[in-house]
Amino acid sequence: MLLDTLIGRQNPDGGWPYIHGSSWTEPTVYAVLALAGSSQPEAAERGVRWLRAVQRRDGGWPPLPGVDESTWVTALAALLPEEALGAEAHARAVRWLLASAGEETSLSNRLRQRLLGNTMLDEQRNPGWPWIPGTASWVGPTSVAMLALAREQRLRPSRQVAARLDAGRRFLLDRMCGNGGWNHGAVRVFGYDSPPYPETTGMALAALRGVRSSKVDRSLDVARGFLPACRSADALNWLRLGLMAHGRLPGGYSPPSEVRYRTCPELSLAAIVAALENGRNPVWS
Repeated sequence: MLLDTLIGRQNPDGGWPYIHGSSWTEPTVYAVLALAGSSQPEAAERGVRWLRAVQRRDGGWPPLPGVDESTWVTALAALLPEEALGAEAHARAVRWLLASAGEETSLSNRLRQRLLGNTMLDEQRNPGWPWIPGTASWVGPTSVAMLALAREQRLRPSRQVAARLDAGRRFLLDRMCGNGGWNHGAVRVFGYDSPPYPETTGMALAALRGVRSSKVDRSLDVARGFLPACRSADALNWLRLGLMAHGRLPGGYSPPSEVRYRTCPELSLAAIVAALENGRNPVWS
C-alpha cells in the first residue's frame, strides 16, 4: 500500500515531489531507497536516472534542479548503493561529504575566535555537517552523512572515512541534551538546557548504531519514552529506525492508527522501516 501510493506520486521526469509538483532530491532518494529490492524496480530505476542527471560537477547534489549549490542532500544520495548511482558518481559524492564540515570548526573561525579572546566550547571541536556549506553543523545532516559514510566504511575501509566517522560520533555525543536525546544541535540556549526532539533523537541514534555508551543508553530510554505520545509521522519513522539500530524497538510496536503519512519522505521512511522489520535492509546493508 505504501509503495503503491509512492509510485503513484512519481513525476513524469522520474523524480518525486514532497507532496505534488516539482521533483526534489530529498524525496527522490527516500523513494528510491524504499523501492530498492521491491517488485517494481522500474520506478526506482527512473528515480536513479533523475538523480544521476541532477548531480553537480563537484560531486554533490542541489536540493532541486536549478539551485547552483550542493547541500546536505548529497549525504542522502550517497546512501544509495554504488551499483545504482555508478562507481564514479558515488565516489564523487563520498569525496564531497568528506570535504564538508560545519563553519564553527573551520580554520578561519578558530583563528577569529582566538583573536577575539573567545574560548572554543567542547561541542565546537569536532566537525559535524551543515545543511548548507559555510554554515554551522546540525544533528540532522550530521546523522545522515554518518549513515552514508558508515556504509562506505563497511564496503571500502579507509582511514580518512574512519576518522571522519569518529569525529561525527563525538560531535553527536557532545551535542546530546543533558538527560539524553537530541534536538537540532543546541545543548543550551540563553543559559537553559534545551529539550530533545523525537525526530532528531531517532536520527542520531540511527547514526550511532553500534556505539555503546551511557549517553546512548540514556538516549534510547528517551526515544522509547517519546513513542506513546508522538503523532508525527516523520518523528515516528526516525524513532523506530533509531531504536531498531540498537535492537530496542518494543516488540510488536506499531504507530497509532491516527498517524497519517502525507509527504513522499514520510511514506518512504515508513516503507523502509517495514522493510527492516521484514529482514530487508535498504539502510545498513
